Amino acid sequence: MNTNMADSYKTNAILTASPAELTLMLYDGAIKFCNIALIALEKNDYGKCNENLKRAQDIILEFRITLDHKYPVWEDFDRVFEYIYNCLIDGNIHKDKEMIEEGLGRIREMRDTWKEVMQLNNQKVD
Repeated sequence: MNTNMADSYKTNAILTASPAELTLMLYDGAIKFCNIALIALEKNDYGKCNENLKRAQDIILEFRITLDHKYPVWEDFDRVFEYIYNCLIDGNIHKDKEMIEEGLGRIREMRDTWKEVMQLNNQKVD
């Protein structure tokens, strides 16, 4: 019963979220998947590590694919996302904790910056 309530809450949160909030949720998801992968790596559970890193990689790839090319800054964002993606790939292939942590750190930076932009944008609206 509690699982159904949690699933309903998650579904409702996604369906009612703004595009900015959905982006934040994706960043949070990538962070969660990297953390799960790191824990799995420590336990030598390479299957679980791989599965979660692939999920994080998919999110980063989605960010790259959906960059708006009408703004010149898209290339800078693409380079950052490419770097993160490569860190996660290399970390996954070589089971390299430091590479995964490097990618995770960059994802956190991007998420924190996104959160700041959202807050500044909300302040302007109010």
